[in-house]
Amino acid sequence: MSHFLKNNGLTIVLLLLFAASIIGQWITGWYFENEELTVHGEQAVSLGQYATDPHFISTVFENWESEFLQMSAYVVLTAFLFQKGSAESSDPDVPPRDADLAKQAAKPGAPKILRQGAFFRGLYAHSLGITLLMLFAASFFLHWKYSAAEAAAEARMHGEIPLTMAQYLWDPRLWFESFQNWQSEFLSTAVLVVLSIFLRQKESPESKPVAAPHGQTGA
Repeated sequence: MSHFLKNNGLTIVLLLLFAASIIGQWITGWYFENEELTVHGEQAVSLGQYATDPHFISTVFENWESEFLQMSAYVVLTAFLFQKGSAESSDPDVPPRDADLAKQAAKPGAPKILRQGAFFRGLYAHSLGITLLMLFAASFFLHWKYSAAEAAAEARMHGEIPLTMAQYLWDPRLWFESFQNWQSEFLSTAVLVVLSIFLRQKESPESKPVAAPHGQTGA
């Protein structure tokens, strides 16, 4: 058991933090939603009902959307763009790491899919970026869907005609919700890229060795 925890501790702790955070969002969002309903003379919802409420689901996927966009952009952009001295970048002066995948497929331990032909090698070679982009697209769709449902409920509450989901795609509210998260994700990534040139975190694979020169690129 201790061996398992040592080998998987990072994932386990991150998932526990995720679980604690989403439960916290669920409970505090429930209180907030009921305060809003009370102000408008509407009946409060139970904690269980709020778990399927468009307000809660929309905010969940609104945040997931921005995170998957950040990660997909980072993974794809770092494949061909560089920042000299950053631990978060490949060294522009070093030959490509993944050249001649057909030859590298014969190495011991190489994934079997690399030996299944050029198409599968190419697909696998970009599988991380593709998967993250698909997760971003799915999260954006669900954010759009449930944000539209929440906006429609608010419109009916005020005696207004709600927008259809297609109409809501062009509503400033949807894009405001997205852009307010996207901008922070891109800024935080850029800050990490630049700070890792000059600052260190002992034993972290996201940092250069503590004694490494500032000009060294890559962790």
